[in-house]
Amino acid sequence: MKAPKLTRENYADIDQHTRDRIGLSTLERYTGSSAAEFQPYVLLTNFSLYVRSFAEIEKTPVQQGSVMRASHSAKDGISIIDFSVGSPTAALVVDLLSFIKPKAVIMLGLCGGLRDEYQVGDFFNPVAAIRNEGTSDSYMPPQCPALSSFVLQRLACEELEKKKLKYHTGVIHTTNVRFWEFNEEFKATLAAQRAQAIDMECATLFIVGYARRVPIGALMLISDVPLKPGGIKTAESSKKLFEKYTGLHINIGIDALKTAQAQEKAGGLDFRF
Repeated sequence: MKAPKLTRENYADIDQHTRDRIGLSTLERYTGSSAAEFQPYVLLTNFSLYVRSFAEIEKTPVQQGSVMRASHSAKDGISIIDFSVGSPTAALVVDLLSFIKPKAVIMLGLCGGLRDEYQVGDFFNPVAAIRNEGTSDSYMPPQCPALSSFVLQRLACEELEKKKLKYHTGVIHTTNVRFWEFNEEFKATLAAQRAQAIDMECATLFIVGYARRVPIGALMLISDVPLKPGGIKTAESSKKLFEKYTGLHINIGIDALKTAQAQEKAGGLDFRF
């Protein structure tokens, strides 16, 4: 196909066409999936185990890309992507998803619980995130709050309530520092902020989703209580957590997105801000 002639009048259109072409190509290369395979409702995760569990539930193959892995259920209209760990890859996956314009996205992740009454295995509903990861500053000004999609958070909480599962609602602190547990100054900052949970992706996902018009919510599972003696996550405790909660966590995400689909079809529900 012959490239269109570049003029002052069509420069913006050509530039957008180039971005779209490169964005879709990168999504396909990084996930090992064609753009056509992606469904309008998407689950995000940090764990290959979650993708394998989703694939078993939905009876779909796992596809490995150069960076991420994914699985797609055309039957239920849901895809899942394991984008790995950390703020930069969280921004990357939302940037890539923006090229296929998903209707709704829910992050299924793990977080540390920061309140005395929180226990491993409780769920956390992050309505907002503290932006201490740096990446989100490249997308929106620092005064812009990192808010999750209220509608998606409500749907996730409704699924938790149906199943009579314990959960907490509040603010999550997103950091780019993995071993913050050994930094007393950092822990004093957490106490001053009155953050209720801590992770490495939520603020980035929420801000980049807002900037790129990708509706995103999150359902976090408390995997450790790092401020309590002996509460820091270990290989052994992680193994037990995954064995006990992986299937449950994924099924809640699937059910929430199924409800989102039904409500969107029935009443034109809009998940965007």
